[in-house]
Amino acid sequence: MKVTILMVCFSTLLLFSCGSSDDKKANDQNENAVKNDVSDPMKDKGIGPITSVTIGAEVDKAMAAEGEKIFVSKCTACHKPDKRFIGPAPKGVLDRRSPEWVMNMILNPDKMVKENEIAKKLLMEYIAPMANQNLTEKEARSVLEYYRTL
Repeated sequence: MKVTILMVCFSTLLLFSCGSSDDKKANDQNENAVKNDVSDPMKDKGIGPITSVTIGAEVDKAMAAEGEKIFVSKCTACHKPDKRFIGPAPKGVLDRRSPEWVMNMILNPDKMVKENEIAKKLLMEYIAPMANQNLTEKEARSVLEYYRTL
């Protein structure tokens, strides 16, 4: 009789512990979905240090010129401004992605392709992962400004 009671208690404990693990996974997935809103890519800010970017109505020409230099020296091995190459073309990227997402992809590509759903899909499509060029936030912002001119 005592063995039966112990078995029932153990089974009940096991059942509840399994359920709470699934609930935690579901909660984690829901939190990630809010952080990385895949239903609207323009709300997805990506994974990384950039949480907010202010873009002026007019392109900052000096910043864009600096961004073009950086793009030509560090990015053109894999990206062409207006056509698909090893990586996607940056032309029109700000119509498809938030500025924060773009900068986080530039600054934090390794973590983005591991944790961001859009970046994961891009990796599946383009096969080659984006190389981390170790740009500063200022340099990444300049590249973003250059993308506005394309």
